[in-house]
Order: sequence, then C-alpha cells, then structure tokens
Amino acid sequence: MELQFSRHRRLRSSANMRALVRENHLKAEDFIYPLFIYEGENIRNEVSSMPGVFQVSMDHLQAEMDDIVAHGIKSVLLFGIPKTKDACGEQAYHDHGIVQVATRYIKENYPDIIVVADTCLCEYTDHGHCGVVEGEKILNDQSLELLVKTAVAQAKAGADIIAPSNMMDGFVAAIRVGLDEAGFTEVPIMSYAVKYASAFYGPFREAAEGAPQFGDRKTYQMDPANRMEAFREAESDVAEGADFLIIKPGMPYLDIVRDVKNNFNLPVVVYNVSGEYAMVKAAAANGWIDEKNTVLEMLIGMKRAGADLIITYAAKDAIRWLKEDQ
Repeated sequence: MELQFSRHRRLRSSANMRALVRENHLKAEDFIYPLFIYEGENIRNEVSSMPGVFQVSMDHLQAEMDDIVAHGIKSVLLFGIPKTKDACGEQAYHDHGIVQVATRYIKENYPDIIVVADTCLCEYTDHGHCGVVEGEKILNDQSLELLVKTAVAQAKAGADIIAPSNMMDGFVAAIRVGLDEAGFTEVPIMSYAVKYASAFYGPFREAAEGAPQFGDRKTYQMDPANRMEAFREAESDVAEGADFLIIKPGMPYLDIVRDVKNNFNLPVVVYNVSGEYAMVKAAAANGWIDEKNTVLEMLIGMKRAGADLIITYAAKDAIRWLKEDQ
C-alpha cells in the first residue's frame, strides 16, 4: 500500500534550514528593560525574589546605564521609590521626583536611550493604591487629576514615552489632553490598556515597594477570567488617543495578546512580569529547567502571539544568549 503524507521535516533538517524558515525573531530592539530608581545614596539592593534585578540610587545609575548600553538595550522603563510617601503620592508629580531626576540624567548622558516613564501613584502613596482613596474606595476622577500632573512632570523632565499603568477609567483621555495643553503633543502614550489583577505581580511589589496596605486592586484591574472585557478596555484607550497597547501579564494571557494584535492597528507591548521572571529563576536555580532555553522560548512565544515589544527583566540575559547563538 502506497502511503500519502506530507514531509514537514524537510524544513527542519538542519540548524541553517530551521533558521531559513523561522517565522519570528528576537532582537535587542524588541526589549524594554525596567529600572527601579531608589531615592537616596549608595543603594544597590538586589530584589530577593528577582535575582539579578536591583533597586539603584542615582549614584549607581551611571554604572547601570553603562551596562544597559553595553548589552545593546535601547529602551528603559522607569519606576521610582521615593523617600517619603503620602496619601496623594505628591512625589510622583514634583519636578524633583525621583523618576524625573533619573529621566533628566539619562536623557542628558544617554540621549539615544528611549525613556519610558511609568505613570502611576502606587509607589508614592502611603496606602499603596494607584489613585486617591476615600475610606477604602479608590476614587476615579479625582485620581485622573494627579495622574495628569505626573505625566506632564515626566514629559517636562524629558521622558520619550508616557506609560500610565493605573487602570483608572479615562486615564488615556485625561493624560492626552494634559500633555497637549502643556505643549507635549509629540509625546506618545504607551497605555497599560489590558492589565489584569494578577497574582504574578508579587515580586514587583517588593521591588517597587508599592503593595496596597488594605484590600486589593480588583475594582480597577481586570478579572483574569474575562476575555471580552479586554476588547472594551483596548477600544476605549485607542479612542482616547493611545499610541501603544500593553497587555500585562504576558504568559497567562497570550490569547489576549493575539486578540489585541488581530483587532487593533497599534504596536502591541507585552509585559513579561516579575512573577514569570521569578518562577524561571527559581526553577533554574534548583536545576529543574534550562534557564536559557526556557526564557528564550517564553519570549519568542510572546512575539509569535503578536507582541511587537516586550517589557522584560530578562532583557540582559536574553540579549547575551542571542549573541552567543549567532
């Protein structure tokens, strides 16, 4: 009996053949590297749950930026950890706020690096929530006023991109108007359009020292069970003037990444979040997985799902491994 079947293995026969027909690729320009800037001096604290990730003060920022440039990373995402916190997160929108100070330094000394400023209040408020609190309720519209002030302060400091992560309704519309009125019509908004109330953020809250002091963020971040809600969130942000759309977290939500990529004609950004990073590091430290191949497989999976850019703590490692394989 003569068999009839397709020989798919022909295109997998050698490393060069596989490279020839590869559909998706990772490169240094794909990655945005998060930085935690700590107000103070002589601070370089490794985050215990995120090996290889550090909180750094301004006097250590030059060494960190030199290392980033040496790796070939083109973009950084700045989070700030202030000395003092209050109910309204005042240090988020002061000209001397730590993210603004770091932004000015980077743009003066590393002008080709794209600085993305995270625009939120949780690291700056004493209650750890992303907006104004009344009792135990997070107030939406009053929060928008402070987020606009923060975005404008970041743009004045030289941020190339504003990345609001607070998930208040109308945050893109409010920030777009605020930036335009302040003369920053050319500064794009990288919106955390689809941000789930995820258990994968745990290590980040240690790194940014911004865990909520009561309750949770489920009234403003999305329910992990929901898919169609992501369309509504993304549609709103596109209509309000977003220039990029972020999906956060990454690996558990690759179906959402593909949905957003298929339905919206904007650059799609995936946040490979702290919990994803920490799990791989922990498993690799125990010898349970091959860290290099696991990380690269995760990242290429995000690209395959539709990501144009990936925010990842593994950027340095990934670039080093990609160079080794060239």
